[in-house]
Amino acid sequence: MEEKKRFKAYKIIMLIVLVAFVTFLLTSIGMYQYFQNNGKFGNTFVVSSSNNGDITSELSKYRSLIDKYFLGEVNEEKLKEGAIKGYIEGLDDQYTEYISKEDMKDYMDETTGNFVGIGIYMVKDTDSNKVMVLSPIKDSPAEKAGILPGDLIISVDGVQYSADEMSVAANKIKGEEGSKVKVEILRGTETLNFELTRENITVNPVEGKVLQNNIGYIKFSSFDENTSEEFKTKYEELQKQGIKSLIIDLRNNGGGIVTEALNIADYVLEKDKVILYEVDKNEKEKIEKSKNDPIINMPIVILTNNNTASSSEILAGALKDHEKAKIIGTKTYGKGVIQQLMTLPDGSGLKITAEEYLTPNRTKINKIGIQPDEEVKLPDELKNKLTIEEKDDTQLQKAIEILK
Repeated sequence: MEEKKRFKAYKIIMLIVLVAFVTFLLTSIGMYQYFQNNGKFGNTFVVSSSNNGDITSELSKYRSLIDKYFLGEVNEEKLKEGAIKGYIEGLDDQYTEYISKEDMKDYMDETTGNFVGIGIYMVKDTDSNKVMVLSPIKDSPAEKAGILPGDLIISVDGVQYSADEMSVAANKIKGEEGSKVKVEILRGTETLNFELTRENITVNPVEGKVLQNNIGYIKFSSFDENTSEEFKTKYEELQKQGIKSLIIDLRNNGGGIVTEALNIADYVLEKDKVILYEVDKNEKEKIEKSKNDPIINMPIVILTNNNTASSSEILAGALKDHEKAKIIGTKTYGKGVIQQLMTLPDGSGLKITAEEYLTPNRTKINKIGIQPDEEVKLPDELKNKLTIEEKDDTQLQKAIEILK
C-alpha cells in the first residue's frame, strides 16, 4: 500500500515537471518568433539570449496577476511600450532612451531644427535628478520670458518630471502653435512660474559679425542639419569684410549632429588629419579624418563654458590638439559619448550610446570635459545671462586681447 502511494506521488511529480518543461518550451518558441518578427534593426535581427528567459518569466508572473486581479481595461500597446521603456531605462544611461512611434516625428523635427514649442535645449542633470535648461533659443518664447541656462524644470502643466523622464517632459512642453503651457522652474533656491505660448521654432543657429581689429566672430547654439554649410557661408561673408582672425563662440552650445562638427573641423585642418577617434564596446576603433584642404587659415580662439557639450567638444578638442585654436573660458560639460538613432519596424526608435570618442591626442572627454588653455570666468552676476554687453564679457574681451 505504501509503495502504491509512493508510485502515485512520483507520477504526479513527473506530470508537474513535464507540464513545466512544455510551458517553458512553448514560451521560448513564442519569444524567439517575436524577436525574429519584431526585433529587426535594418538588416540585423535581434536574437534573445538565454538570460532573457528570466525576464520573460518575470513578466509572465505579472501578466498572470494583471489578468487575475486588475479591474480596469488592459491596453496591450501601452503595456508593451511601458515594458520596453522600463527595460531601456534599466541601463541607467542618461543618453540612451526609447522613443515611441508617436514621438519619433517630433524628435526628427528637432534634429533638423524645426519644431513647435517654447524654444529650449535641455539636458538631464544627474545631481538634482531634474531636467535642466541648457540654453533657450534666441528670440524664442523661453528667452523672451526670461528662462535662463541652468534653470531646473520642476513641472510642466502641474506634473512633475525627473531627469529620466526628460523625453516625456519635452513632449509635454511641445504642442499646437498658439497654445499655452505652464512651466515651473527652480533657479537656485527660488521657484518661478512661467506661462508661455508655443510657437513654431525654426533654429537658424549661425550668427556672425566683425569686431574691432578685423576680428571675425561666429556663434551658434547647436549642430543641426546644415549648420556646417551655414557656418561656411557666414565665414565667407566675414572674410569678404577683411577679417584677419576668428572667434568661434561655443558657449551654451549643447552639441547635436556629429558630422556637422566634423565638417567644420575639416574647414580648418589640413587634409588627412585625425579629427576624432570613435571606440565601440568591443574596442573597435573608427578614425574620422579631414577630407579636404583647409579654407580657414587664420588665428582662431574658441570660447567655452560648462554648457559646451558633445559635438562642441569634438570641434574644440580637435582644433586644440592640432594647435589650430586656443580655448578661452571655463571647462566644458564632458559628454564624450556618441549615440546612434535606430528606427524600429513599428516606427518607434532607440537612441543608444554606442561609442565613446577621444580627441586626436586620444584625450578622454566623457565626464571630464576639456580644460581651456586659459581659464577666464564671467562675473557671477553675468553667468546665467544669454545677452551680455561686449565690454562686460570678460571671456570675449580676453579672446580679443589674444587676437590683437
